[in-house]
Amino acid sequence: MDRIEYAKRKIREVIATSKVQEDPAHADNTLEWLLKFDPTADPAMQVAALAHDIDRAVEERKTRRSDFDDYDVFKAAHAQNGAKILREILDDCQVAKLIAEEACRLVTLHEVGGDPRSDLLKDADSISYFDVNMPLYYQREGWDETKRRCVWGYRRLSSRGKEMIKGITYENQTLTRLLHWTIGQTGGKEFI
Repeated sequence: MDRIEYAKRKIREVIATSKVQEDPAHADNTLEWLLKFDPTADPAMQVAALAHDIDRAVEERKTRRSDFDDYDVFKAAHAQNGAKILREILDDCQVAKLIAEEACRLVTLHEVGGDPRSDLLKDADSISYFDVNMPLYYQREGWDETKRRCVWGYRRLSSRGKEMIKGITYENQTLTRLLHWTIGQTGGKEFI
């Protein structure tokens, strides 16, 4: 097994321990969305897509929302901490330095983007929230928090990303209505 595949396996093992139920599916789904956008995504991009939320899986080092008054500051700390955890895994797996540095840089920027590569990761992550996370997030957090998180996540999507989520539906029609409401809010229409 090559070092990149070994690192991916280790990342998946860590994420499988997350107390956030959707984290393993979200990691793989983010990678799937990345590869839909860029089938030739390099190893650093692929590793970053899998590991972008690894911070949530390491309970004793996890960045906690309750420690922050500002959601964006929390998300930045979460991304920085995730990059530190990822660096340790990649060093342990002896992944090439340039690949490890780029993967960690991308994880640090996955919440805000700022260049074409990190913007692509941000889109894949955001779409995956709507694709796989939202139903479990809603069960855990309720309507108001899910609504807030949807608006935050939708606003950070690129135009292409916003188009991609328009086709998402859920078995729970309340969630479909919430998604449509989120899309409508940014377009000046209200669906609820």
